[in-house]
Parts: sequence; structure tokens; C-alpha cells
Amino acid sequence: MRLAELSERSGVATATIKYYLREGLLPPGRRVTATQAEYGEEHLRRLRFVRALIQIGKVPVATARQVLAAVEDESLNQHKRLGAATFALPHGPEPDEDDPATTTARREVDRLMAELGWRYGSEEHGPSPAYRMLVTAVAALTRLGYPSGARHLAPYARLAAQQAVHDLDLVETYDTPLEQAAAAVTLTVLYEPVLLGLRRLAEAEESRRRFGDDDAEEAGRCRTIPDGAG
Repeated sequence: MRLAELSERSGVATATIKYYLREGLLPPGRRVTATQAEYGEEHLRRLRFVRALIQIGKVPVATARQVLAAVEDESLNQHKRLGAATFALPHGPEPDEDDPATTTARREVDRLMAELGWRYGSEEHGPSPAYRMLVTAVAALTRLGYPSGARHLAPYARLAAQQAVHDLDLVETYDTPLEQAAAAVTLTVLYEPVLLGLRRLAEAEESRRRFGDDDAEEAGRCRTIPDGAG
């Protein structure tokens, strides 16, 4: 395909594609004339992954280049490839190691992971970004006096484990390691606000069920009163 078709199929502007080519994020196309080149399906798959990293995941170009190298490294298994892609995403503030609440939070997070049998977090290369993000969040809860021990976190962790099964089932529907990595990045970024929205809607519904909604009940009663009654 020519550059215009590659742009149309990928949803990436031609100027942006040319920038990715200059930065080495995309390999050159096959030259057909002095000023034109052709691109194949592999270019399209790689471009979609680059777009997921940079435009959706807000990953810097230099980091995207490193992630691409890892994802295309056939010596790595798919677990490590997906990890390289998702670890590159922004994960929020780092734990404050001078804060006593961080020590408490790390202890509770480690206890939770041990109880669940989760081994992927504190790696030989250092704790994962997701682990550090969790410690930071739990430390904030600890400082404010809200429940944040392993016992309180466990129900959330079990729900997350169920979600992870669904996420990876969806990722596996894509054929190539590159497409799976692109899906992992895109779904991680775009489904997090979906999950947040669903949680808040569910909490509102549970609040209505527990505590009632007098306004809604009153409105329902008013609708049942015939015209002119009263």
C-alpha cells in the first residue's frame, strides 16, 4: 500500500507516519520510485502498536523505541514482551521512602501478594511499576486512616484477578506478538476509565438500594396520581 492508504487504514496522519519513519519507529517502505514507497501489513501492525504507545499511552518516543525492541525480541517469551509494553505506561507517583506509611503499605501489599500466591511484582530487576503504584496508593489510605490492610485489599485483588483473566483472553484473540502487545497497551489505557465509570455507577446503584432514593420514589408516586386528582 502507499503512504496515503497506510494513513487511512491506521488512522495515523501522514505527517506523523513520516515522523515515525525518521525516528526509526517504522522501517522504510519498499522504494517504487525516487519519491514513493510501498508498505505492507507488517508496517500497519507496527504502526498501530506505535500509535498505541505514543498517542494513547503517552509514552515518549525514546521509550517507545526500547519497547519495540523488546516486543520484537524473539528470545523473550510473550509474558516478558507484554510486560515491556505495559510497564512503559505512566504509573503515577513513586512511593515516598521517607514516609513511615510507605513502610506499612509495602508490608501489607507483600502480605496480600503472599496470601494470593502472586509472584509477579518484586522482581530481580526491582519492583514492577504496578507494584510501586499500589504501594503509593495504599500508603495514602494509611496516612488518612482508612482501611488499607491486606484483609481489606483482598476482595479488590480477587476482582482484579477475574478481570485479568478476561483481559488476557481478549489479548489472545490477536494473532501476532506485536498485535497482542498493542492490544494490551490500548486496552489497559482505554478500559481503565471504563472500569472506573462502571464502578461509580455500581456504587450509586448500591447506595440507592441500601439507603433509598426518596426523590425518585416521590416522582414515581406523582406519576401514578390521575390528572385533576387532589
